[in-house]
Amino acid sequence: MRIPAQQLAEWVDLPADVDAHHLHEALVSVGFEEEDVHPAEITGPVVVGQVLEFTPEEQSNGKTIRWCQIRVAESGDDAVRGIVCGASNFFVGDKVVVSLPGAVLPGPFPIAARKTYGHVSDGMIASARELGLGDEHDGILRLETLGLDPEVGTDAIALLGLDDFAVEINVTPDRGYAMSIRGVAREYAHATGRAFRDPAAAVTVTPGTGFSVTLADDAPIRGVQGCSGFVTRVVRGINPAATTPAWMIKRLALMGVRSISLPVDISNYVMMELGQPTHCYDLDALSGGITVRRARAGETLVTLDEQTRTLSPEDLLITDESGPIGLAGVMGGASTEVSETTTNILVEAATFDPVTIARSARRHKLPSEASKRFARGVDPLVSQAAAQRVVNLLVELAGGVADSLGSTHIGYAAPAPLDLPAGFIRNLIGVDYTPAEIESVLTDIGAAVTTTSSGYAVVPPSWRPDIVDAPSLAEEVARIHGYDRIPSALPVAPPGRGISASQAARRRVAQVLAASGLTETLAYPFTNSATNALFGSIEGEPVPEMTLANALDPDNAQLRVSVLPGLLDNAKRNVARGLTNLAIFELGAVFTPQAPTGSASIPSGTTAPSAQDLAELYASTPAQPWHVAAAFVGSVVAKQPGQSAVAASIADALDAVRAISVATGVELEIRQGRHAAFHPGRCAEVFAAGQSVGFAGEILPAVATARDLPRVVAALELDVSAIIAAIPDHVEATPVRVYPAATQDLSLVVNCEVAAADIRDAVVAGAGDLLESAVLVDDYRGTGLDDTEKSLTFALRFRAADRTLTQAEATEAKLAGVAAAAAQFDCRIRE
Repeated sequence: MRIPAQQLAEWVDLPADVDAHHLHEALVSVGFEEEDVHPAEITGPVVVGQVLEFTPEEQSNGKTIRWCQIRVAESGDDAVRGIVCGASNFFVGDKVVVSLPGAVLPGPFPIAARKTYGHVSDGMIASARELGLGDEHDGILRLETLGLDPEVGTDAIALLGLDDFAVEINVTPDRGYAMSIRGVAREYAHATGRAFRDPAAAVTVTPGTGFSVTLADDAPIRGVQGCSGFVTRVVRGINPAATTPAWMIKRLALMGVRSISLPVDISNYVMMELGQPTHCYDLDALSGGITVRRARAGETLVTLDEQTRTLSPEDLLITDESGPIGLAGVMGGASTEVSETTTNILVEAATFDPVTIARSARRHKLPSEASKRFARGVDPLVSQAAAQRVVNLLVELAGGVADSLGSTHIGYAAPAPLDLPAGFIRNLIGVDYTPAEIESVLTDIGAAVTTTSSGYAVVPPSWRPDIVDAPSLAEEVARIHGYDRIPSALPVAPPGRGISASQAARRRVAQVLAASGLTETLAYPFTNSATNALFGSIEGEPVPEMTLANALDPDNAQLRVSVLPGLLDNAKRNVARGLTNLAIFELGAVFTPQAPTGSASIPSGTTAPSAQDLAELYASTPAQPWHVAAAFVGSVVAKQPGQSAVAASIADALDAVRAISVATGVELEIRQGRHAAFHPGRCAEVFAAGQSVGFAGEILPAVATARDLPRVVAALELDVSAIIAAIPDHVEATPVRVYPAATQDLSLVVNCEVAAADIRDAVVAGAGDLLESAVLVDDYRGTGLDDTEKSLTFALRFRAADRTLTQAEATEAKLAGVAAAAAQFDCRIRE
């Protein structure tokens, strides 16, 4: 929210030497965050000048310029300046804005006397855009078009309000009342104790009657009516050619709002001033009265941006007898837009349900200043003042006449009093505020306070829907009296407690991957059903998933069941930015509902939940195991002198699995696997204690290229929670064997469909305790073998604990392993 200082000063007393630092300091003290400063962009001398004469001169390039004589002072040697101007929209006698040498215009654009077109131009005649008063740049700014007739030599910076500055603050979603000058002025008064004047109270309201408005929401969301208040007023006979005054253009610009036309600018100005969005309709384009209702299936609306929008049954509409004429709280319709021929205007100021407006704005991707305020909650009692303020400005600036036609629907009912027990604030905040301090704060924020036998009964003001309980009231007292009064006392940690065993194991997993050269990344946990199905199941079938009730992005409204898709998206983003060699990982939670989730009731936040409440809440939440995923893209070893580049492959994913095995102390078994997202011939399934805990291998090329990644991407995803559950309670140390080992190689011919891991397991089981290690070193397919056969070569290491083995003993153990493998898989020793 941007706050122009001069506009703020109209409603709260500011120091004479106020600056941006002072305003930010005061607003930060009551809980806002400072964002930026928007200083005055023009420095003088910039004065009012009068055109005395000009001579058109055609140039060799075909352009015609004017050599002008401009009076910039009543007397003196430099009272008349010669200035070259390329515009042609002014006449002798016009009063204009002249930037003299030494001035600086927005850009920054310094002004100096310079020779051009055969003359020395001693300054510049400025256009509206050059002064920061709008986008108009077709000609210079003639002050009479703004209704101004100042004396020659008048300081144009002060005349046009160009010396103002604005401060910008961040307003949190629960404090929508501060999205206005009215709200910020009140907060500044809380911070400094200076007098506040409510701009809404300064408006004398004259209600309109006779205009038909029907509130007909037959499908309210959460049982809340989409529209609870609707005020209309009519102004007739406005001058369509009337222009927005310079002071309003400048204030709107400081608030980040572009000037469009006088009626629209007035509507925006009142919204920024009072926090109540309003809308102006061309009264003559309306058909009958107005009905506020939900959209019907298949309805469409052409909005002000000329886009045809297909409406959802959840959308709230403004309609007349012709159909939809506006998307309530978001954007008006093109059919009733105020145009350059409009003379009669219907002004609307309504109160809409925040959830309805927020969903419509996101659904149609139409964020606007109006929807931003409605989504945070608008004061339901300011709508009459806002409508009247728009009417008054249309009468004053556009020459209109206020009509008695209008309507007033105010559906606000004051909330029930909140009970604030004596001593509650002291016990919660830790500061012993006096009764006078508590009552003064609650009264200052606009609440009605009544003393009771147990403390206070407090009715929050209409503009504070965020105050709903005693802790909310306590927060207001602490905020306004200053957080610096709250004592700082760090709790003493109980001795002997540290991180849990599972936390320590997860840290070891992250540390071993980082130590192996991978970089940890984070991704959003939001995805879609198709992605969950592809990565969350072996066959790519639908999986149980959690759907968000109010998703930020409707196209990604599901919670992830796999970490890998987000990791691949991160890889895609980095590859697109030129980082083609990547080794990244993410350790995070996934969401795997196994039963109906959700709770019928949520415990109040004012009391501690019981053990039963907690048990029900935990039972209602989905399982959220921790998963780790890693991805390898490009080269794992860069090309360098004497070393060719080594591309990422399944071997890198399997090496990472082995590193995780060592870090957790859990033996992870790797078997041939199959998964919908992985290459069918390059996929390993990982087991811990006989349970499948994940997959490793190379991503299916079609999946990789669909994400603009290279065809070969090595990856893994493991269920860390399941691996941690398999950590043994104790570890038996293997004694160091001191006798020498006997090594032999074994090559077995087996059917191609048989997994190497299965052959190895059979050999190990048959060879007995003398076999210390069996490692696959070759997988041969080709000459000498049938097309259905392959040759697997294992490096075997034998060792006894109590003696030196002979080759005969090693051979006997090897042949026993061969016999076991042959009996199970019909394999033979390769000749």
